[in-house]
Amino acid sequence: MNENSGSDAESSDAELSDAELGRMARRLAGVGGIVGVCLGGSRARGAHAPGSDYDLGLYYRAGELDTAALRSLAAELCGRPVDVTEPGGWGPWVDGGAWLDLGPVRVDWIYRDVARVRDHAAEARAGRYLFGQQPGHPYGVPSYAYPGELALGRVLADASGELAALRAEVLEFPPELARRLEADAAWEVPFTLANARKGARRGDAGYVQGCLFRAVGLLAHALHARAGRWLVNEKGAIAAAGRLACAPRDFSIRAQRLFAPGSTDPAALGAVLDAAEELAGEVLAGAEA
Repeated sequence: MNENSGSDAESSDAELSDAELGRMARRLAGVGGIVGVCLGGSRARGAHAPGSDYDLGLYYRAGELDTAALRSLAAELCGRPVDVTEPGGWGPWVDGGAWLDLGPVRVDWIYRDVARVRDHAAEARAGRYLFGQQPGHPYGVPSYAYPGELALGRVLADASGELAALRAEVLEFPPELARRLEADAAWEVPFTLANARKGARRGDAGYVQGCLFRAVGLLAHALHARAGRWLVNEKGAIAAAGRLACAPRDFSIRAQRLFAPGSTDPAALGAVLDAAEELAGEVLAGAEA
């Protein structure tokens, strides 16, 4: 395609072909400090909708990334200057990158420190993890999202083979991490819902909804862990959990309904928590079976 105009993308119904993606990935992989490039997000999983962004993970070595070269390439592709951040420019967990508007298609470049990915993968194998606060991620970013993204992605450019080798190490969901996530959900979900009861009695719908969001997120992560599947963020997490064979019947519908009442009436909030506790009980009972 003519990368400056995006005209070929227009003729392909606002989609990039594998060849077009490959050309961009190879050019990115030629930038100093980049180890390899991986397609991520819904595009990599085949779960995208028409017009979905293309998420390209730029796996780099800390202290070596040539952001000036990235700015030059982004300007060439878009036909105008593009804001390309330094590492860390988007916060401590998302890291940084750039949003490219190529006319009918949008491509996100997202930095990933390859050493950090490797470290978080080792922690996950040992059953250890943590959550980081990050704008745009109300549930928080789990440290195991880093290896999970690579496991769920598709390597597009990797001259040395290092990125593919690392991906091979993280394809299997770590059994120790699965045990830890289920164990944490087993105590934290009931604890969270019990605290929500206090807010419900005061008609504090905001606090109740916050507790519900946390509890449902824990259940979604626990179900994915039980199924041996990576879950890397909260977008679509409820629907994805509902599709798992280990999920209770109608999990997705029941979980989504917990957020629907829009009432500050204590009795109504209490009824929502009754439904939440029933759903949680079914999920957590599965861990004991």
